[in-house]
Amino acid sequence: MKIVFMGTPDFAIPTLEKLNEISDVSLVVSQVDKKKGRGKKLLPPPVKEEAIKLGIEVFQPENINSPTSIEKLKNVQADIFVVVAYGQILSKEVLQIPKLYCINVHASLLPYLRGAAPINRAIIDGFEESGISIMKMEEGLDSGDVALQKSLAIKDKNAYELENDLAKMGAELIEDFLINLDKGKIQFKEQDHSKMTYAKKNH
Repeated sequence: MKIVFMGTPDFAIPTLEKLNEISDVSLVVSQVDKKKGRGKKLLPPPVKEEAIKLGIEVFQPENINSPTSIEKLKNVQADIFVVVAYGQILSKEVLQIPKLYCINVHASLLPYLRGAAPINRAIIDGFEESGISIMKMEEGLDSGDVALQKSLAIKDKNAYELENDLAKMGAELIEDFLINLDKGKIQFKEQDHSKMTYAKKNH
């Protein structure tokens, strides 16, 4: 199974490590290096650093939907794209590139808390549980059909602890997804869009 992985923050690293262990990650796509801290030093995103350690080629386009990016992605001839907190919206043209699916590992129990900040929002809004959804990507924001879901009690976890737990869970669930896909046992289920909520970033 040939995979293109798209991710940027620490949260995405366990899934990348798992995919590298069990499959063929041909390319890692991450956001461009950003200036951070007092010295405004140019720093690579955590996923880029991890990919370099693992010896996987890294691609950092300013715009994932540009003709150059599309050509680069098509040349990989991947079966699946796996996206974890990448940070750019994928166009329909990009979503149609892989032979099978574009899959997103999302840190909420969809259709609840679609959007950019589901972990923080679950804690702020006093949710009793969070979880991971493995979803087939489409043009809408986190609105695609769901293949697998697993829940986790939040209890008294802070955002950092919850993020770590969900990152590990995401890696486990993507492994389950690929095993079941190989056996022809994956079934996608439409979300109940009437229950949709949105997790906005706090400014």
